[in-house]
Amino acid sequence: MRRLGRRLARDRSALVAFGVLAMIGLACWVGPLFTGHAPERIYPDLVAVPPGLAPHPRPETVAPALEGLAFRMRATATEIAARDGQVRFVLAAPSPIDPRVLTYLPRSDLFGPATILAREADGRRLVVTAPILARTFFLGTDGLGRDLLTRTLVAGRVSLVIGLVATAVALAIGLTYGAVAGYVGGRVDAMMMRVVDGLYALPFMFFVIMLLVFFDAGLGLILVAIGAVEWLDMARMVRTQTLSLRRRDFVRAAEALGLSSATILRRHIVPNTLGPVAVAATLLVPRVILLESFLSFLGLGVQEPDTSWGALIAEGARSLEAAPWMLGLPAAALVATLLALNVFGDALGRALDPRGDPR
Repeated sequence: MRRLGRRLARDRSALVAFGVLAMIGLACWVGPLFTGHAPERIYPDLVAVPPGLAPHPRPETVAPALEGLAFRMRATATEIAARDGQVRFVLAAPSPIDPRVLTYLPRSDLFGPATILAREADGRRLVVTAPILARTFFLGTDGLGRDLLTRTLVAGRVSLVIGLVATAVALAIGLTYGAVAGYVGGRVDAMMMRVVDGLYALPFMFFVIMLLVFFDAGLGLILVAIGAVEWLDMARMVRTQTLSLRRRDFVRAAEALGLSSATILRRHIVPNTLGPVAVAATLLVPRVILLESFLSFLGLGVQEPDTSWGALIAEGARSLEAAPWMLGLPAAALVATLLALNVFGDALGRALDPRGDPR
């Protein structure tokens, strides 16, 4: 491990890629605490708001918003004046106005509790003031009025967990299965590979649907479904590497010394397959994330109110013409993660290569 750490520390591309991955992971983990919005909070009056630094509601939208709320109150809003975070207006109606209708203002997420300054014309006119609730959505809102930045960061947690856990399961199963099959050889190898071929022949979607018969759709189902099939490629690759390694002189020397098969696999076979396996594992993470997005698009993956990058990308693709920003941020986060994993995987493969720099 020390040698691996020294090799990675001398590789500038590995450091940059690891830094990008660390920043993405840290942002997804602690970022939602500082955005000022809960991921499940819906703002009905701020649906599909474009990205920007200016707070909402904008000055030009205050009057239309008040007029719409007054219509719900069966009244008319006039003499609207907004200044210093407060809005002052006159609410008029043909009959006396019940002050309880002013609860429409705080329900709108645009204004705070209203205060009646004066009652005129036997209660048919109310002079009202209310605070304007300024909210900033740096990356806009989605089709339901939820903060897209918060949703993307929370979705990153789910996508990264799915990618890392499913890859770890595929790595553990595939590495063990492929190494044993390749080293033992003969009929055992042939039987084990026929099992892999049989699982390859099973349609993935049919397998997922069968799981849905017994379990509810969700994160656990995704991990089981993906982990159950993604180890197959890993097992074949490790078996191929093991078949070439078992003929090497250092393996024959270990056998001549009387070492057990388990010891040879642990000390000689598996360590010499880690280079290509590490590269394949880093490429498997984004593949798993994309596979999860496909399942979520079909309604078989992460379910609301939870979300993932794949689910956000699918939602953004459906709203591309009306709200292109809904696709941009989740896609950018996924692409950045994919590139960083590719670069770090290549660097990890070079560092794990036993023929590389021995220092």
